[in-house]
Amino acid sequence: MKVIALVTDLIFASRIAGAAKAAGTQMQFLRKPEQLTETEGELLLADLNLEGAAGAAAQWQQKELRRVVGFVSHMDSATIAAARDAGLQEIMARSRFIQVLPELLRAKNQ
Repeated sequence: MKVIALVTDLIFASRIAGAAKAAGTQMQFLRKPEQLTETEGELLLADLNLEGAAGAAAQWQQKELRRVVGFVSHMDSATIAAARDAGLQEIMARSRFIQVLPELLRAKNQ
């Protein structure tokens, strides 16, 4: 299974990469939301604080069998509302995302 991470924060990306390696999950990292249009995968982990990320992630998830898990800084209510308006349902604070990340990645390998 292929997992995509849309994230520009290098420290956060390294945490995601470490969790993916531990779970035996293939990862692809993107730094710009527009790169999603040409990217295939089953799970997208998206930093919704990136400008344009919510809309690009919502469009990406429209294909069958695609799941988006978005994360935001400190429960940013304006960003969460905009992401929900765009059609995203799974949105969480970065701290919660890091807690559930190993489970998300293990689930993709089963």
